Amino acid sequence: MQYRPFGSLDFQVSALGFGMMRLPTNSDDTADINVPEAIAMVRRAIDAGVNYIDTAYPYHGGQSEVVTALALADGYREKVKLVTKLPTWMVTCEEDVDRLLDEQIERLGGAFIDIYLIHNISRAGWPTIQECNVIGRLEAAKAAGKIGGIGFSYHDDLELFKEVVDSYAWDMAQIQYNYMNENVQSGTAGLEYAASKGLAVVIMEPLLGGCLVNTPPAVNEILAEGSVERTPADWALQWLWNKPAVATVLSGMSAMQHVEENVASAAASGIGTMSDSDVEVMRRAAKAYQALTPVPCTACRYCMPCPEGVDIPTAFSLYNGIHAFGGNQGLLNRIIYNNLPAADKADNCVACGLCEEKCPQKIAISELLPEVHEFLSKPPQAGA
Repeated sequence: MQYRPFGSLDFQVSALGFGMMRLPTNSDDTADINVPEAIAMVRRAIDAGVNYIDTAYPYHGGQSEVVTALALADGYREKVKLVTKLPTWMVTCEEDVDRLLDEQIERLGGAFIDIYLIHNISRAGWPTIQECNVIGRLEAAKAAGKIGGIGFSYHDDLELFKEVVDSYAWDMAQIQYNYMNENVQSGTAGLEYAASKGLAVVIMEPLLGGCLVNTPPAVNEILAEGSVERTPADWALQWLWNKPAVATVLSGMSAMQHVEENVASAAASGIGTMSDSDVEVMRRAAKAYQALTPVPCTACRYCMPCPEGVDIPTAFSLYNGIHAFGGNQGLLNRIIYNNLPAADKADNCVACGLCEEKCPQKIAISELLPEVHEFLSKPPQAGA
């Protein structure tokens, strides 16, 4: 495992961090975690040198923190930095901060939280964070020995990001970033700005919800022009690890194979190890893929459940898949969509807007779903 400085904190963090958001499940219910497999995966990663574990209040229907505690039993807690997040959308007053933190500590088996993040700071929620004295309450929790460092995760624009960074002496910032998102949300400019202020910058969505794992043929052809042979996922991860401003890269892993592959990639990582020609290959691959991806959905499922029953991430995934892969994928995805239960289909959307309030990507979901339904409802024989 390779290790990197963690901002201004006296800590060397593993290049790879374990994100507890996409654990293996026994069913379609995200709360139905395959606990033995999840524990085995986390411990395998730690045994391989991973020392950063990231979870949050809402992950896996509230069960992620519980399973994290189980995975970190038997001496594994002492080997890692444990990070979780305050669900800001549940905060209406100062007392909520203390109540939620105490609930999370209980879920985590009474564990000390090394770094506590304000989850998903956005333009809509930032005033409430200030009005409810959230930072003041976190400083009190730190003084009481409940938490260590204080940071935030972020899914909004660069302007607000800089304002938030400058508002407090944060220990870290967690941002969505990958070779497709250099100019999305806080982007490269935000990464470098936060790092210049001494913050450790932690990367989430490095593989864009899996979209950078199984890439379209047009993208693969470009990646094949690189100086070495790599999988699409390895290209995406190495692009991030090449950057000195990146502290650690989180991966939400759902199978032991993912752990093994990502650990191997991290072991071969390094700052400044990617050639200029390979960086250019990645730039061209991003441009090609962006042209093939009409909806920037990462399948985080924050939009779910839809009160009308629409399976929003599935609809967008099928829609994007046809545009990216065409041909037989168009035939297959239309068959899949037409075989979905009627209640799951996109035409049930009533444009209530609840999903858009929760979407980190700020997707105009209610505007897109009618178009997606019409497109996917075409007879399968109609082709892509």
